[in-house]
Formats: sequence, structure tokens, C-alpha cells
Amino acid sequence: MIAIIPARGGSKGVPGKNVKQLIGKPLIAYTIEAALASKYIEQVIVTTDSQEIADVAVKYGADVPFMRPADLADDTSSAVDVYLHATEFLKDKGFCVNEFMVLLPTAPFRTGIHIDEAVELFKRSSARTLISVKEAETPVTWYLNRDNDNKLTNAGFGVGNAVSNRQLNAKYYVPNGAIYILDYDLLKNERTYYCDNTVAYEMSVEDSIDIDTPYDFKLAEFFMSNRVNYL
Repeated sequence: MIAIIPARGGSKGVPGKNVKQLIGKPLIAYTIEAALASKYIEQVIVTTDSQEIADVAVKYGADVPFMRPADLADDTSSAVDVYLHATEFLKDKGFCVNEFMVLLPTAPFRTGIHIDEAVELFKRSSARTLISVKEAETPVTWYLNRDNDNKLTNAGFGVGNAVSNRQLNAKYYVPNGAIYILDYDLLKNERTYYCDNTVAYEMSVEDSIDIDTPYDFKLAEFFMSNRVNYL
């Protein structure tokens, strides 16, 4: 399976995020190394508009066979279009990418073990797509609306309320951005990752840290400096 790592140069939340040093390595290096450690990943492709990111990616063992067009590298660019651009480039070169993996570089705690487990679950389930998730930290029934008078009302996501014990609420899950196994035809024709045959690969909250803000980066530094590294 081919793994695609999308890593554009512009980042407003954490400037230079994808190549920012995280405990001695550029952030993107963790994702590249995890992909290379997987026994199921045949090739690791980085799609980027940044020569700096491209140089770092190649240094850590990824391939950068093209530079992403500028119109696919701004804040409003669709992730679907980025993945279709990459897969269609590879198809034109003769690669089989009917199914492919997407690994976001902002998830440095995803390992080769996680990737292997996800692929095995995907195959065992005969699924069409797979999304890695974590358990939602706040029950959806606790969500509240606040009106202009500062009054709170239930947001309407269920019959629970903010004073219910957490254990009484159903479990909910959210995508953690670590692993996607996508179907080219589904993405091309319906522009979605989800269908009635999408399975979830659950990861721990700690391994699901996704870096979007300076706080996230500091949190990742803390956990990374205190973990026993494995791929």
C-alpha cells in the first residue's frame, strides 16, 4: 500500500510546523519513520509545496516525486483535491492506488505498529475505508448553547445533561487524524472518506495528539520526552 503524507508549507497556528524540531527531529520525520517501519507500506509519498519540507522528507526516506501546485496549498484548499492530485499523478506513472493510506504529519505518536494493526483490521473487515479515531473526551450530551443573555441550554445532541455522570453517557468517537485508508473511486466520485463500510481503528488519547496549536506542540514535547520510543 502507498502512504501519502500531505505537508504544505504555510501554517498559521504553528509557523513552520511540519519541519519544526520536536525533541531532536522535524515533526514530519516521525510520520515518515512510522510509515517506513510498517511491513505493509511499499512507498511513502510526501505531497508539499515547500522545498524545505521536500528536502527534509527525502532526508528521512520519503519520496517527493512532484511539488504540489500553489492552488492546492492554501488555507482553503480541499484535502480531497490534494489526495486526488497525488493519486492521479501516481496512477499516471503506473502505480496501483485503488486503496491508499493518508498519514497526517501532525500526528507524531502514530507508529508503525499502529499502521500495521490498522491495515490488518482493514483487511480482516473487508472494509472499503478505515478511519483512526479516539474516544471523545467530552460526552456529546454535555454540549451547551449560550444565548445573547448568557443563558445555557442543551445543544440538542441527546437527552443527557452536564450534571450526568460521565459513565452514564454513551461513548462517542472522533477522528484523530493519524491514519486514513481511503478508496480512490469513493473519493473521486463522492468526495468522501465515509461509506456504509467504513471501519474505525481506535487509538489512545495519548497516541492521538494532533498538533494544531502551540499548546498542542508543548503537549507533544512533554509526552515525547517521556515515552519509550518504538516504531
